[in-house]
Amino acid sequence: MTPADRDAAACEAGGASVDLRRAYADESPAPAGQDGAGTAGTALLEARDLHHAFGGRPVLRGVDVSIAEGEVVGLVGPNGGGKTTALRILHRALAPDAGEVLLEGRDLGSYPGRERARRIAVMAQEITGEVPLSVADVVLLGRVPHAGAFGSTTEEDLRIATEALEHSGALHLARREFGLLSGGEKQRVLIARALAQQPRVLLMDEPTNHLDIGSQHHVLQIVREQGPATLVVLHDLNLAARYCDRVLVLTDGIVRADGPPAEALTADLVSATYGVTAQRATADDGTAQLLFRGQGPSPEAPAEPTGPRPAEY
Repeated sequence: MTPADRDAAACEAGGASVDLRRAYADESPAPAGQDGAGTAGTALLEARDLHHAFGGRPVLRGVDVSIAEGEVVGLVGPNGGGKTTALRILHRALAPDAGEVLLEGRDLGSYPGRERARRIAVMAQEITGEVPLSVADVVLLGRVPHAGAFGSTTEEDLRIATEALEHSGALHLARREFGLLSGGEKQRVLIARALAQQPRVLLMDEPTNHLDIGSQHHVLQIVREQGPATLVVLHDLNLAARYCDRVLVLTDGIVRADGPPAEALTADLVSATYGVTAQRATADDGTAQLLFRGQGPSPEAPAEPTGPRPAEY
């Protein structure tokens, strides 16, 4: 991985600094005739037959993933099923043992780091490497892949960052220190940074983790209304059913279902995948939702003793 690739990956993961703007000055442009223009009707980002193992243990076994223009795709499944590994491969933070990833019809590895960062934005599961930056500065990091030779912030960058903050409902936070925000506020700001990056594809790893119910819905509403084509890893199946156009169920490294939530999230599949008893229900607006209870007999309360009580000491 070249220094520019490392810097692009850091920008995607959220640990970049403003100095990264200079890192792209000497990077070569994409080869002539390979500007990444996609073909209408095809997937923007597509993974084919991905295989990967850690320490000899298979984590992905023949996984196919595709994200088309305008889609919000949910990637769900139990812990250890391969979701985060698949996501890392999709933005080249990890190379698969076998299989290929195509971005706008081209091999993902053929893109220089800057070109890749212009097309794919990533919201990682954990926020690491926090430094005392203002919210405005964090959002402006999304403009790093578009910076010129001298890396200075332009009026266009400021306009785009302001619009991104407006779209994510975080403009009022612009002067606040990012590290002092609540979890929900941070997620709104990170979405704004991703929007400022103006990517074709947004990859999100559990963006609702540790958020209260209201913040979970607000974050996914922003993605639904303002985001580009998106792949989002979720644990909450009801959020996936409500906000995703399509859901992939990944367990034991295999895609067990891929389709609209009402078709993919069947009670039988969910029950078998998660080891619970699932029941389908319908919300007032017609959205399919799931109810759960644990499998196995319910513990019975001990019977009341019938004889005389033993003496107490």
